[in-house]
Amino acid sequence: MTDLDLSCEIAGVHLSNPLVLASGILGTSAALMVRMAHLGAGAITAKSATRLPRTGHPSPILFDWGHGLINAVGLTNPGAEGMAAILSEARKALAPMRVPLIASVFAACVEEFVEVARILAAAGPDMIELNLSCPNVAAEYGEMFAASPWATASAVAAVKAAAPCPVIAKLSPNVPDIARIARAAEEAGADAITAVNTTPGMVIDIEAGRPILTNREGGLSGPALKPVAVRCVYEIARAVRIPIIGTGGVLTGEDAIEMLMAGATAVGVGSAVAYRGLGAFRAIRQEMEAWMQAHGVRCLAEIRGQAHRA
Repeated sequence: MTDLDLSCEIAGVHLSNPLVLASGILGTSAALMVRMAHLGAGAITAKSATRLPRTGHPSPILFDWGHGLINAVGLTNPGAEGMAAILSEARKALAPMRVPLIASVFAACVEEFVEVARILAAAGPDMIELNLSCPNVAAEYGEMFAASPWATASAVAAVKAAAPCPVIAKLSPNVPDIARIARAAEEAGADAITAVNTTPGMVIDIEAGRPILTNREGGLSGPALKPVAVRCVYEIARAVRIPIIGTGGVLTGEDAIEMLMAGATAVGVGSAVAYRGLGAFRAIRQEMEAWMQAHGVRCLAEIRGQAHRA
């Protein structure tokens, strides 16, 4: 079979393929973002920016525990102005390639979300993702926005009123009813949902008798997160009409197909880069194409949400 169509659209933004570089994975410089576009990413999400620069947590901040990764980077970033300069440089290089750029915002309050979003929007990203769900800075910032429908809606509505581009709400799996949070985001004006962020966890070194990460707990990603993420995408797809970027544990083309069948429009890819190297995006796309050819599928729309029709 020829002429396979892997394209998709999120809030009017066209992606040549559904594989989106997840925030925090190599989205730290313009050069790295452009490199990932050359290596096959359908869209690029930059690392989350805060109002002021952050150095993050001291090492160790990342550990492969055998079934996935656990990290507590601590939102290391150059601050809103510094990230805006990086985004502006990346935008100039990505525009001719027609690879969308997604800025990411993290903040401690609604007013700060708006302030950071305005600064980043001036750099011309195609979309802005609100990181409402980072699990490893709770000690500093308290309860995450994504824990509450009201807080989620407040942040989304405020940024929507100020931002000139589509707004994506990034949600947490660590809530009792993620569909309710997603509905609140949609009703507040969110153009899309990213589901999900990492989920909190801890790994203890039994020889040393203490947690491995300096921050003690961190966010779990990789294969162990995938069934949780797939369930979240499935539940959100039943609750909202806006697009979903299904993120969490996607390492293979088959994993990406599973996310699409759960109801995702696009698929976030992060830990796969650690497991499969910089060629992860091309490998996943090739595996998707091979699966589509073997099953007589010509475009993603044919399988999107298929699990809901079974």
